[in-house]
Amino acid sequence: METSTLKNFAQSARRSLIAQVLAKLELVLAENSAARREQIKTVNELEKQLQENGQEQVVERVAYIWFNRFCALRFMDVNRYTRIGVVSPAEGQFQPEILAEAKMGHIDEESVSDNIRQQVFALLDGKAPSRDPQGEAYRLLLVAVCNDWHRAMPFLFERIDDFTELLMPDDLLSDNSVLANTRTAMSSDVCQDVEVIGWLYQFYISEKKDDVFAGLKKNRKITPENIPAATQLFTPHWIVRYLVENSLGRLWMLNHPNSRLIEQMDYYIKPEPQMDTDEHGLRDKQNICVNPCESVVQVSSPEEIKICDPACGSGHMLTYAFDLLYAIYEEEGYEPSDIPEKILTHNLYGIEIDERAGELAAFALTMKARAKQRRFFRKRIQPNICVLENINKGTTDEYEWTQIVDAIHRGGIDRERLIHDLTLFSEADNFGSLLRPKLTTVLAQQALIALIAYDKSVNAPTFMHREVVDQCKQALRQADYLSPKYHVVIANPPYMGGKGMNARLGTWVKNNYPNSKSDLFAMFIERNLELVQLKGAVAMITMQSWMFLSSFEKLRSKLLGQNTILSMAHLGTRAFDSIGGEVVSTTAFVIENAHYPEYKGAYIRLVDGMSEQEKTEMFKRAIQ
Repeated sequence: METSTLKNFAQSARRSLIAQVLAKLELVLAENSAARREQIKTVNELEKQLQENGQEQVVERVAYIWFNRFCALRFMDVNRYTRIGVVSPAEGQFQPEILAEAKMGHIDEESVSDNIRQQVFALLDGKAPSRDPQGEAYRLLLVAVCNDWHRAMPFLFERIDDFTELLMPDDLLSDNSVLANTRTAMSSDVCQDVEVIGWLYQFYISEKKDDVFAGLKKNRKITPENIPAATQLFTPHWIVRYLVENSLGRLWMLNHPNSRLIEQMDYYIKPEPQMDTDEHGLRDKQNICVNPCESVVQVSSPEEIKICDPACGSGHMLTYAFDLLYAIYEEEGYEPSDIPEKILTHNLYGIEIDERAGELAAFALTMKARAKQRRFFRKRIQPNICVLENINKGTTDEYEWTQIVDAIHRGGIDRERLIHDLTLFSEADNFGSLLRPKLTTVLAQQALIALIAYDKSVNAPTFMHREVVDQCKQALRQADYLSPKYHVVIANPPYMGGKGMNARLGTWVKNNYPNSKSDLFAMFIERNLELVQLKGAVAMITMQSWMFLSSFEKLRSKLLGQNTILSMAHLGTRAFDSIGGEVVSTTAFVIENAHYPEYKGAYIRLVDGMSEQEKTEMFKRAIQ
């Protein structure tokens, strides 16, 4: 995919949206503003958010929300998933189709309420006073459509009845507007692949990433709210394919040796039987040390398979896993209309600390499902994407909290482990998937059932009770996602050395990851091997430094003593065309969570390739 146009657009859109949201903020907060007269409750909410989070974060968040929605709506318009063009014009026109239709008296009754329709008609007919009747009418229609999409995709289209609507940019219809630029950048061609959403997000936050790294040179540490921008990196598609095909694909092929899945896996390295050697180094052809079919976790049905990306970003790894899973289900004879729901319900899990990225990952998977099943939106299936939230017990009522803990404990859950997990997530935005719950997925789900039963038994729940119950539910859900239940874990984890870590993160990793504390990516190698089942596979792309530096010696010893490297593509520099020069040196690999001392993996040296394309071609030649 050609990304230069997307990069220019996303960076420009961010600057424009932040400026417009900031301008609206000043208007809304003016002493005698219309908003203060007509929407005082919403303005009070906005002022509370400003006090708690600061102006910069609030403006950034609102700008993010509208960028995500504009891009999502454009993608759906192009692919005709919307009933009518919401941000896109009909052929030969410039204004969005939904506005052009409204001017002719046609507004969809299913997505726009009668009250909003009357307001829109009043504006367009000149019966309601307005400096910009068409612009105001369009904003009403846009909000109504976003609220309608809440039913199918609540993760991206939260109901807009708060300050998000108040701070919506004014200029949406001019030929220099953000929407006009969105349509130009997101052409029909690039919108054929949902990967465009991930690229746009990476480019949207790229300037913030530059600011964070400039701060590092001045010894400013990376704060929790800046970790996503500092560590976001979109993985080249061929590397994603190598990782997914040699973990998920390998799992299926070894369980089903006659599967035709291999025909569509261009980057699959077929495992060879491993033969033992005698004391003189001579192979005994009758003595097979490791049969690959016996060295993999057993699965009989595709519905059993659980795949996790613990730092999923905008979902690039998961969307390709969707494609491979779809082929597996098809081969097994499942009804095509049932497959998307089964994949999103049973197979794919993503964990993320960045709310916006998590929303886009869920959106990308929903678009993959909709592309395969026309009525998918009506099923209202939510992808298994968990955005880790900070849950601070210090803000809860002690009496209510104790009552809830006692009730769950009476349901058969160990009290010590329960309290550990309920209080684990106070700094989830800082530690992310590196946090280690003590409850297994079964126990976390049992605890959640006990909590729900107790909640229903309370006759007159107070506001404080509701708040504590909601916090405990979220903590148990997060513990469930972080429990060791997966057959495959795939990741391009965050890269951050000790020099960039804030004080709390730096201290915490030394205590919790002493063998891999030098960089976040190394900690994720260790953590991912804990998330996967015995004989499951971990597939990752990371910095190459863990292979050589003395600071990672303990990690190497632990890995080689307990696990088995199945294959590795040593990429070196220039594996990412979006990063120029010799900035990042990487390696991609697949590890099995089992120890076979004599197993000889496949190692492919690609360090001499000078671009993504060269490395791709070198890899394919090596595995032929």
